[in-house]
Amino acid sequence: MTNYLTKYNMEIIGAEDPYIGLSLLTQHDFDLIILDLTLPGMDGLEVISKIRELSNIPIIISSARDDITDKVIGMERGADDYMPKPYDPRELVTRIKTILRRTQRTEEKKEKKEVLFEVDKKAREIRFKGKSLELTAAEYDILHILVEHKNGSVSREQLLYESEHIDDDSSIKNIDVIISRIRQKIAKIDPDNIYIKPIRGVGYLLTDRV
Repeated sequence: MTNYLTKYNMEIIGAEDPYIGLSLLTQHDFDLIILDLTLPGMDGLEVISKIRELSNIPIIISSARDDITDKVIGMERGADDYMPKPYDPRELVTRIKTILRRTQRTEEKKEKKEVLFEVDKKAREIRFKGKSLELTAAEYDILHILVEHKNGSVSREQLLYESEHIDDDSSIKNIDVIISRIRQKIAKIDPDNIYIKPIRGVGYLLTDRV
């Protein structure tokens, strides 16, 4: 499948283990996932739920399991399409292109909406909904990193070591304290929504999808 899809100028990264695949999802910006259901260590239907905790990335299930129950559960958990094997790989290419066109149009519409977080690097200022947030140097560093990785998870370790104003010897728990303070300042402007969400076992995710 990888060899076939590369003929259509698609860059593919494969993962035979679901845990490795979930880890890759936090390290790269992918456009789409093709997911088998019969996997070692974790059923593919459970993997869908794990993916949805991290991302809204489109998922095509490609599986020899053609039970209607698997299809229903897969779609209910957030898959975008279900292709029972065997199938003509040309159909897979068509479905990939169709989903990517749809998601691209959706992203273009979202870009036209109000930008929630604006970063002014020269002034070291971050505005939320057009209003400046009064941030300490460490808070600015953390929020800036989260904005750069918007809608993607960032580990506590990454936040700690990429910050210019947090001592490398500081405890990881200090990140949680700083995140809490940033949330409070954002809540003064919008108390109805949570924009910085914890990702269990990973770190945090800043979202503009509320």
